[in-house]
Amino acid sequence: MRISGTTRVFMVLGDPVSQVQAPQLFNPLFERHGIDAVLVPAQVARAELPAFCRAVLAAGNIDGLWLTIPHKPLVLPLLERWDRHAETAQAVNAVRRNADGGLEGALFDGRGFCKALRHFGFEPRGRRALLVGTGGAGAAIATALLDEGLELLALNDLGDRAAQLTRLLAAQDGGTRVVAADNDPAGFDLVVNATPLGLRADDPLPFDPARLKADATVVDILMKPQGTPLLRACAERGIKAHPGFEMLVQQVPDYLDFFGLSDAAHAVRADLSSVRALVGAL
Repeated sequence: MRISGTTRVFMVLGDPVSQVQAPQLFNPLFERHGIDAVLVPAQVARAELPAFCRAVLAAGNIDGLWLTIPHKPLVLPLLERWDRHAETAQAVNAVRRNADGGLEGALFDGRGFCKALRHFGFEPRGRRALLVGTGGAGAAIATALLDEGLELLALNDLGDRAAQLTRLLAAQDGGTRVVAADNDPAGFDLVVNATPLGLRADDPLPFDPARLKADATVVDILMKPQGTPLLRACAERGIKAHPGFEMLVQQVPDYLDFFGLSDAAHAVRADLSSVRALVGAL
């Protein structure tokens, strides 16, 4: 990659950032499609986020931000506009500076998740789903699933976070019954882990795989090349279980579109195999 004075700069912000994989994915895509741009990580503490965002987005050659834990909800007060999914989930994973200087955010996690489900051969309409974890990514997934015609969406989390999201989603006229629930996966067609449980080797499982239906589909949105304890436990039972990599793959064209790289977005959307190859190499 050649970086010069004309190179457009994007940043991915998190705390920590050692786990972020977006630079290894997007920088090769920029080079492949002839885009003079680079994506670099920056570790920014919670307290420093507002000042950091204002400062870097005041730079004329820094065009936008990717957001990861814990910043997806924290950046909202800085924005002038955001999409419907971001409004419901109260989180964004991308921020751009518009021509008028205003900041706009968008949330792609949920859309990417639902596209990944169809790639896995799972049709959500009329099915029963349990979502464990209703933080930024979980809330985005829940919001997107409301558009998919589920019969039931059950939400589980610590404290009252799941109950708060349940009330918000239940108020939307989508035809899906939304309830707060415990983390028992029995009877559900789709069970999703959107918690951090599994990032560390000594983490407990987010739910008991022994309680899953034999024909259930499990998605663990964590992206660990060696897999997670949950995925291994499901494999031992012969349960169909998928990691979060395809969810990331399906979001790539949305990021490119959002940042005005429409030609590259169109080419990538037409053939995602190159993105899957990059993700597989992470």
